[in-house]
Amino acid sequence: MSHKVLVIEDEPTLARLLSYNLTQEGYETTVIDHGGEGLQAALQRSFDLIILDIMLPGLNGFEVLTRIRQNGVRTPVIILTARNAEEEVVQGLKHGADDYITKPFGVAELLARVSAVLRRTQQDEAPAVQTNEKVITVGELSIFPEKYEVIVGGEPIPLRPKEFEVLLYLVQRPGMVITRDDLMNVVWGFDYIGGQRTVDVHVSSLRKKLELGQQSVQIESIRGVGYKLVMPKKLANPKR
Repeated sequence: MSHKVLVIEDEPTLARLLSYNLTQEGYETTVIDHGGEGLQAALQRSFDLIILDIMLPGLNGFEVLTRIRQNGVRTPVIILTARNAEEEVVQGLKHGADDYITKPFGVAELLARVSAVLRRTQQDEAPAVQTNEKVITVGELSIFPEKYEVIVGGEPIPLRPKEFEVLLYLVQRPGMVITRDDLMNVVWGFDYIGGQRTVDVHVSSLRKKLELGQQSVQIESIRGVGYKLVMPKKLANPKR
């Protein structure tokens, strides 16, 4: 069965380019040129991937992405951003995008990113880091690997799947310096094309959410290398 891809893009030439090349590659493609209508399609129909432009009539791409995630739709999203628009990339990832493509782009890059995101999505059906334990506790932090749930000080903390996987990988290696490349390979996969900025954005968001617990773990930046998880004082090892 071919994967179903929703393209939300209002520029006719680019929309035709996307539709043609995805169809030639065997994907079942639906193209919508309006933000509001694209949102309705994403909420009401089942797709394997959404390719979403930022500048759209009706609702812009950030608004569409936010509402998709608020409604519990976990369909992977690739955003289309302008060249040198780092802020768009950062905002897109913070709003729940899985990857991005910078315009203009080549057909090979487009197809490679689509394929990589779909592969990662299939792998995400099982936790990226396997464990036989039901809960990992560190200070006020409790992690439930099988349910992708985190509780800090008795309060559930909503984490995106990749944020959860980053936290779980660090918690299982307390005090160790983990490079950005290690996190990229383990959490996003060896075939991920995006840059290390993706790791930094997810770690930054994760830190803010963990600040709710004073006795929670902390994630320290190791300049030029990566990150290290610092345990609460008086705790040498996580309890399982």
